[in-house]
Amino acid sequence: MKKRRNTAAVRPVQPRLFDNKKLAALLIPLALDQLLNSFMGTVDTLVVSNLGSAAISAVSLVDSINVLVVQAFFALASGGTVVCSHYLGCKKENHAREAARQLVFITFIMSLIIAGVCLALNRPVLKLIFGDVEAAVMKNARIYFFFSAVSYPFIALYDDGSSILRAQENSRLPMLISVWANVLNLALNLVFVWVFHWGVAGSASATMLARIFSMAVVTYKLRNPGLEIPLKNYFSIRPDWKEIKRILHIGIPSGVENSMFQFGKLAIQSTVSLMGTAAIAAQGMTNIIENLNGILAMGVGVGLMTVVGESLGAGRREEAVYYIKKLCIISEIIVAASCLVMYALVRPITHFGGMEPASAKMCIFMVTWITIVKPLVWVMAFIPAYGLRAAGDVKFSMTVSVLSMWLCRVTLAMILARVFHMGPMAVWIGMFTDWTIRCVIFTIRFKNRKWLNHQVI
Repeated sequence: MKKRRNTAAVRPVQPRLFDNKKLAALLIPLALDQLLNSFMGTVDTLVVSNLGSAAISAVSLVDSINVLVVQAFFALASGGTVVCSHYLGCKKENHAREAARQLVFITFIMSLIIAGVCLALNRPVLKLIFGDVEAAVMKNARIYFFFSAVSYPFIALYDDGSSILRAQENSRLPMLISVWANVLNLALNLVFVWVFHWGVAGSASATMLARIFSMAVVTYKLRNPGLEIPLKNYFSIRPDWKEIKRILHIGIPSGVENSMFQFGKLAIQSTVSLMGTAAIAAQGMTNIIENLNGILAMGVGVGLMTVVGESLGAGRREEAVYYIKKLCIISEIIVAASCLVMYALVRPITHFGGMEPASAKMCIFMVTWITIVKPLVWVMAFIPAYGLRAAGDVKFSMTVSVLSMWLCRVTLAMILARVFHMGPMAVWIGMFTDWTIRCVIFTIRFKNRKWLNHQVI
């Protein structure tokens, strides 16, 4: 007898939510946007490096605080991205629009409070974190910190706007805004510092004006009614605590994780500040280079939150797993290439940055070790965690990251620096240990799939 085919069991294969072309359109601008955003502080450091070690040390110290605040804002905005992506994945556009409005409301209020505290307690905050640094360093640090604090609400609103656009798979517009903001920042830095000779104040005010420009453009562009999530009538926004709670459920653990990470860096920085101006300058430049050789991959991780959020919102769990694997491979290629490029550039950077020979030597030594270690463990230590957060598995990510950071990156580094007198290299030994432990734990967590048991909306 002829066998009948069971046609009822045959189902058409659904295309993936993100094909290669769509994925590239999201990730490439996002990675470049992250790189361009990091240039804001880099340009300041390079421009003022010719003003002497006191100026570059001041900018380096305050940038440690700025990164802490900016990462906290970015984490809250990422909470909004995840919630909006889940809503869009299950075709609930009205809920996504309301979530976006609530994101803007809560982050703006929080940014005003943080800016007010930093402005009112300018000197005490710097003294508490960095101790008794040289008088010239403290004077420049206070100036740079003042302008930075004024810009915090503008940074928060820009992060909100760019996150809302990313949730709609539009990463090109934030990238273009970053391009023009960086051009403006560079031009104003050169004019204010080298033409008007305003020193650190000139560099800080240039960056503040560039941040204001970014915020103004992104909030204007969000008024477009053709967007899936348009945003206007900002003054009519009233709190919806149910939506705010959803956003904070993702944003607060991520914010605590990022903030603790930066607090750890500040604790380390307080140790480095006792090593002298040469070590401060070397550590500051090494931090910039290390950030640059990982920033493109971080952009891929940020894009992963949108991809996983939409996949899980649409009920496609296996696609979420697939995209995490795929984007980890892409990130590994990017990190390896970036490390090699920055290693090739470290000597010209220290030369043209006007670094003193002792600082340049320490910087080159530390960058060499970063180039060796980072491609081995960094990607699995950080990229899968973005996917876990997008799935709502934020408490696990926060707990692992905070414990690993404080035990290895802070405690170990401080022991090696203060007891064994290993200099600024102690910081990087602690960091390498931190990366390795995270790599092992997040690899296990990803493979056992417990992160898929959470619910965002």
